[in-house]
Amino acid sequence: MKTEVIYLANIKCAGCATTIKESLLKIAGVKAVEVINEEDKVVLTYDLENRNEIIKKLHDLGYPEATEENGLLLQIKSYASCMIGRISNLTKENV
Repeated sequence: MKTEVIYLANIKCAGCATTIKESLLKIAGVKAVEVINEEDKVVLTYDLENRNEIIKKLHDLGYPEATEENGLLLQIKSYASCMIGRISNLTKENV
């Protein structure tokens, strides 16, 4: 088990955080996810062999590592992921 801080691009709000957290917790071996919007980082606890899958999932959602190239397509993906997270948050509030 490993705990790691990963700095990301395109984190904007609680909607982004919700999408990131819910998506990463679905990956086998991911035990804990904390998203800190103000610092553009995610704190993960996971099985060591899962890192590549985690990074790929973040990239697919539009949240590449801060050291990766961050083109327009990734930024658009992040807005879509953000909206999904916002809707999820609204749904939880209305239950």
